[in-house]
Amino acid sequence: MAEEGKRRRTALVTGSSRGIGRAVALALAREEGMDVAVHYRRNRDAADAVCREIQALGRKSVAFQADLEHPEDRARLFEGVAGAFGGLDIFVANAAATAFKPLEALTPYHFQRTFDVVVSSFLDAVQRCRALMAGRIGRIVAVSSMGSGYPLPQYAALGVSKAALESLVRYVAAEYGPAGITCNAVMPGVIHTDSLEFYARQSTGDFVRSVVQHTPIGRLGSAEDIAEAVRWLASTAAGFVTGQILVVDGGLSLSAPGYTEAGR
Repeated sequence: MAEEGKRRRTALVTGSSRGIGRAVALALAREEGMDVAVHYRRNRDAADAVCREIQALGRKSVAFQADLEHPEDRARLFEGVAGAFGGLDIFVANAAATAFKPLEALTPYHFQRTFDVVVSSFLDAVQRCRALMAGRIGRIVAVSSMGSGYPLPQYAALGVSKAALESLVRYVAAEYGPAGITCNAVMPGVIHTDSLEFYARQSTGDFVRSVVQHTPIGRLGSAEDIAEAVRWLASTAAGFVTGQILVVDGGLSLSAPGYTEAGR
């Protein structure tokens, strides 16, 4: 459905200059016919490239820079989106930032910055979305992580923040439902993006082989896999789904340690 009435729907996707965010922005434009606000923190060239891809589809797209750690940047982002698009139908909270360190190496700054980018910015965003989504389709989707429920090495700051994000998703769903706004999250498994290499570092090859071995589907996830799940939650087809955490991991979370080896 490319249009709702005569007005095209508008989406804002944070962290959409690369990776999962880029795939989500392109899927919403290509498959759902949406105009898309592309958010980035540092790489303007990459954000502009995404905008050009969306514009080539006949959709409107504008790039907005903001460091979501800072409230003043978040305010500027939403003011810019309101000015350029007049309102918002879809908000996808994808951006994250963290330090991959063991607990004893985490400083208060590491933890607070992760929490600010992942959780505080989401609360700020959904509060602003309430007015921007008035009279519109009203979809909020957050991108979580399997680290919210499964302790992963050197992942405490991001895992704890994602767990808080999922809890906040449920509260937003409960309180914003009467306004016609749904709120859900997608929990990706291990996805083949540059963030994976940054997390796994020198052990990327061994890590990938182990994940694939324990994934029933038999491969890593792609950014497009997650984008399709987000796209569905953002569509009119998901209008009766809210407060849910959709796991998209190829079945990885079904595997118990040692099960695959013991069954051979």
